[in-house]
Amino acid sequence: MQQAQTFVVSNEEVARFDALAADWWDPTGPMRPLHAMNPLRSAWIDARIPPASRILDVGCGAGLLAEALAGLGHDVLGLDAASAAIEAARAHAEGQGLALAYRAGLAEELLAEGARFPVITALEVIEHVPAPARFVALLGRLLAPGGTLFLSTINRTKRSYLVAKLGAEYLLRLLPVGTHDHARFLTPAELGTISRAAGLRVADIAGMTPDPLRGGWTATRDTQVNYILQAIAG
Repeated sequence: MQQAQTFVVSNEEVARFDALAADWWDPTGPMRPLHAMNPLRSAWIDARIPPASRILDVGCGAGLLAEALAGLGHDVLGLDAASAAIEAARAHAEGQGLALAYRAGLAEELLAEGARFPVITALEVIEHVPAPARFVALLGRLLAPGGTLFLSTINRTKRSYLVAKLGAEYLLRLLPVGTHDHARFLTPAELGTISRAAGLRVADIAGMTPDPLRGGWTATRDTQVNYILQAIAG
């Protein structure tokens, strides 16, 4: 697939995530931070949308969030430019009987087809795209009137550099080295400005923080590292 003329994806990032496709569903593998935070992410989204919502999950990778949301009763289309990751997603979902489909391709293609969705998710994606403002504007155009967009990413702070970059990639080896570029992280204020420029109203925001005592992750007011944001069209 030719990606060179799109502003939504980077060929380098697509290749990076395609290379991880075979290990995506290994909870102890390179995607283990996403496995750990996925119950929080999916529950936070589920609590803010109607039952059985139609959802587009942009940058779905091998389907961690898409499959979790489908398991909660939603009708999900997972979209990613990384075709090997999409094949891994399809293989994992096979036979589960979920309202879940996957597509290898670009968000621009759905827009050109006139597709609209009441709910769109793009979690841990915006820090990997070349033009974040144009990316959010595109997602806004894919929303149905009154639709809801969920974005999550990493704040650009000294603490996030220590925790999410040095700690996660170099010290603890929770992520492959080079997964993130700290300079491309967005603050909540910056992401809010981008969302408003796209015609969206920020409705809610929460920090996502590891909970070592109980395991997993929890929603907090601490947005210094990981955070998730809900924005509504119109």
